[in-house]
Amino acid sequence: MSDNSTGVDAPTPLPLLPVLGRGVLAGGAAGLGTGLFALLLAEPLMDKAIVAEEKRAAAEEAAAGHVHAAEEELFTRGTQHFGLVVTAVVVGLAVGVFFALVHAAVHRGRPVDGEGPWRRALLLAGAGFLALSLLPGLRYPANPPGVGDGGTVSERQALWVAALAVGVLGTVLAWQVQLRLARARFGAPVRHTAAAGAVVLTVVALFLLPSNPDPVPVAPTLLWDFRVLSLAGHAVLWACLGGVFGALGLGRTSGRG
Repeated sequence: MSDNSTGVDAPTPLPLLPVLGRGVLAGGAAGLGTGLFALLLAEPLMDKAIVAEEKRAAAEEAAAGHVHAAEEELFTRGTQHFGLVVTAVVVGLAVGVFFALVHAAVHRGRPVDGEGPWRRALLLAGAGFLALSLLPGLRYPANPPGVGDGGTVSERQALWVAALAVGVLGTVLAWQVQLRLARARFGAPVRHTAAAGAVVLTVVALFLLPSNPDPVPVAPTLLWDFRVLSLAGHAVLWACLGGVFGALGLGRTSGRG
């Protein structure tokens, strides 16, 4: 519909319900992919970490003159593995809805063109990985289960939330710098360098946060293998989310034609 006062076609807002539907489907697929990735690659390493933690606890109790009693598992490892995949799918669905809402907010009022949905979805997924996974993970990388004092849980959670906030603000800053320089007609080298500078400043701000308060008594090789796989799991989540969300948008666009 045209605006009679200006003679310019008004932009068509993105309908929210179809976008949410794409988010749910993409989030479910991303959660399933992440769960299977964790089950096949990360869980064997997790089992090693659990065994190492049990041996360490037994050694500490033996040194203190106590007899270590093996605790009976409430759930078998098979049940835990199944729960891992189910939890990953549920988390993926929640992230998919959040992703769809952010996508609708960022691209509201913009017409969807041929390859727009694919590129936009991948860019947003990349921004999500940067803001919510990579940047916070650089400051507070994942630790195997059993690592950390129970008395510092609240402190560690507060530090992680602070890292998430810094990561999001830094990513938004990089996006705004890129956007404003593009509007000012600066070339791609200037825009990209300025955005990268904003990301570097974000990393500096992250490392001004306090360090993890707990020691990590895990073999270095096992620890870094676990951390790399944990970050890779995040990458799988965001890549699947962006890819499926974008592909569904392309199918919807072609269906209109």
